[in-house]
Amino acid sequence: MSEATMEIGAVLSSNGPCQFTVWGPELTSVELQILAPKSQQHPLQKDSRGCWSVSVDGISEGTQYQYCVNQSGTWPDPASRYQPEGVHGPSVVVDQGRFSWLDQGWQNLPLQDYVIYELHIGTFTPEGTFAAAIERLADLKELGVTAIEVMPVAQFPGDRNWGYDGVYPYAVQNSYGGPVGLKQFVDACHQLGLAVILDVVYNHFGPEGNYTGGYAPFITERYQTPWGGAINFDDAWCDGVRQFFIQNVLFWLRDYHIDALRLDAIHAIYDFGAEHFLAAMAEAVATLSDQLKKPHYLIAESDLNDTRIIRPAKQGGYGIDAQWSDDFHHSLHTLLTGETRGYYQDFGDCETFAKVLRDRFAYAGDYSAFRRRCHGNSATDLLSTQFVVCSQNHDQIGNRMLGERLSQLTSFEALKLAAGVTLTSPYIPLLFMGEEYGETAPFLYFIDHGDPDLVEAVRKGRKEEFKDFHATGEPLPADELATFKKSTLNWTRRHQGKHQTLWRYYQTLLQLRKKLGLGRSSLASDLSVAYDNRQKLVSYRRQMSNGQILCMMNFDSQTANAEVTPAERPWQRMLNSAASEWDGPGVSLPSEVATGQILHLAPSSFALYWTV
Repeated sequence: MSEATMEIGAVLSSNGPCQFTVWGPELTSVELQILAPKSQQHPLQKDSRGCWSVSVDGISEGTQYQYCVNQSGTWPDPASRYQPEGVHGPSVVVDQGRFSWLDQGWQNLPLQDYVIYELHIGTFTPEGTFAAAIERLADLKELGVTAIEVMPVAQFPGDRNWGYDGVYPYAVQNSYGGPVGLKQFVDACHQLGLAVILDVVYNHFGPEGNYTGGYAPFITERYQTPWGGAINFDDAWCDGVRQFFIQNVLFWLRDYHIDALRLDAIHAIYDFGAEHFLAAMAEAVATLSDQLKKPHYLIAESDLNDTRIIRPAKQGGYGIDAQWSDDFHHSLHTLLTGETRGYYQDFGDCETFAKVLRDRFAYAGDYSAFRRRCHGNSATDLLSTQFVVCSQNHDQIGNRMLGERLSQLTSFEALKLAAGVTLTSPYIPLLFMGEEYGETAPFLYFIDHGDPDLVEAVRKGRKEEFKDFHATGEPLPADELATFKKSTLNWTRRHQGKHQTLWRYYQTLLQLRKKLGLGRSSLASDLSVAYDNRQKLVSYRRQMSNGQILCMMNFDSQTANAEVTPAERPWQRMLNSAASEWDGPGVSLPSEVATGQILHLAPSSFALYWTV
């Protein structure tokens, strides 16, 4: 069975009947039960590959239905497009062709032009909906970001969740605004020239409302993940599982006009078959891009430091477009905060960060004390635009016991340093919502499970999780509404004092990134890095087709003395984070400097110079 032709779920055609299809290779009977607007029952017929289907006339958008399996269990559709009554309620038919798109001229952006802004719909605004988020898009456009990454919106239990507990991969969360709300959000982004990345989860199902096991072997116990058994991508009956998720990829890109997908924790996707699931996914997306005549991207989150993920198929790779570099975040975080517990023990000095800046990874076959083994492989021959970097993201904030952002862990000067390093790097930068103005509200872990045993399991699990970091005390109750509310952005701060200054600073950095072409692809050989562990000083010179940049970073609480690297012409100052215009200590740097000149960099400061 072709993975590109299987249509799972309730597919409503424009002029014909509605085709209901569910996969269940070992089932003996499946009955469609139409609940509203008029009660009906229809038996489904099974094909040779285990797909059960039936075509029904007179079905319209909004029709409620469920399946009765083996004349016993009655459950929602695993490929439901909408669950307005939550994870345990009936599935609802959606007419995908009914929405009037206004983005016909949108052709996506080159990946190198992406500046990613990660947001959580529920806490991005007080209302926590797609409609409310649309009202803030103009602010993000003005800031200078070019791509909006939305944390998962697949239907999860209750009204509040990070989104990684989703159990209906095709259904848009009802409390956010459902299918129409997401389409309106994507359409509005495209009208402003903003690309949309959707975070999707193909490594596990959430613990509540997951009825897939009643239909087919979606889970295998051959492998274990942090959430239990793994999604079945290579065990018995895996073909149907692979089809289910590859169709889901195409569904988001085609029916919701999503431009790119962020693939959650692909290190927990296990597949030892001849063609890895990720490779099959990339091939399907490439085919769709050719059909629609515009590019679509896949961006993987992975802690493997394995370049096979982003290498092309002809090199034995999976063909994913880009991946996150955790080493960048961890190296930068430890220098800014001094934290060395847990996985941060592998980082903390300037030499390591200098290596990351040039080589993409700190660990490329090197021994990791935290893992107690060698880790990773070399990425120095790969383009910089195949890596996404950040100083903050939802995981690194929200997985702290108190959910502190950098604004609560470092000084104002260090926040500017972190932004300068990240936004002028040769990699694709990612901002986490609110960091552009120094939001002080935490981003906490929150849930809305209906099962009290699950709530207790989460509480115990969170407590256990913090042992590696020797955290003391108790995490805030994840199930309480107050915990969720504490995580909501306070947009009024961006107009106040140093918050406003930081917002202007971020905007200026992004303007410089665009003006100087810093997003252009580069190789490791294009960077010359230097470091001084004693002074906590890191600098690099980057050669580009239109000139060179010189970035200097002082991570110390004392002034550092940095020697200007050789260049044929004088270096022109483009930005000094310590300047008074950025509410810094007012330490000035020369507007023009020559080779060999010594610059006195203020504590926790960033400077950018340019020469042609």
